[in-house]
Formats: sequence, structure tokens, C-alpha cells
Amino acid sequence: MSKAELVTSIQKTLGKDTTAAQAERTLKAVIDGIKAGVKKTKSVQLVGFGTFKVATRKARIGVNPKTGEKIKIKASKTVKFVAGKAFKGVL
Repeated sequence: MSKAELVTSIQKTLGKDTTAAQAERTLKAVIDGIKAGVKKTKSVQLVGFGTFKVATRKARIGVNPKTGEKIKIKASKTVKFVAGKAFKGVL
């Protein structure tokens, strides 16, 4: 599902009085809230959906596919999503 399709779905769910712009602002507000929560508390749990968590990737040795040269990849932080039981049940 693309962002445009998700906006259309939100628009339909909220009713015929909701414009696409309002639905897009709603989606942006949810995404911004998740970003702020993960940045502040390192975890955002949405019961029935899942949890967004900050995870650290260890430094490692990689290989440049063009040259075959070994390169050092620094440790980095990323966000991981763990699906909740209710969300897994949909699959």
C-alpha cells in the first residue's frame, strides 16, 4: 500500500466530509508523533498494532560489491518494528 492509498483509506474511514488534505495531515500527525516518541523515550507501543524501538547495529566488516574491497561499517542506530499479537493475527 502506498502513502496515497493509505491517505484514501483514512479519508474513507473518517467519512465523506473529510478531504484528502485533512486525511494526509492526520497521517502526518500520527507519523510525527511516532517519530517524536521514539526519539524521546526510545520506544512507542501501540497496543493491538506493535512497538517501534530504537536498536543499535554493531560495527562490522562489509564488502564493496564493485571492487571486492573490505570496508569497515560503523555502528549505527535504527528503528525496529515488532508486530503485536493482534496485528500478527491479521496475517
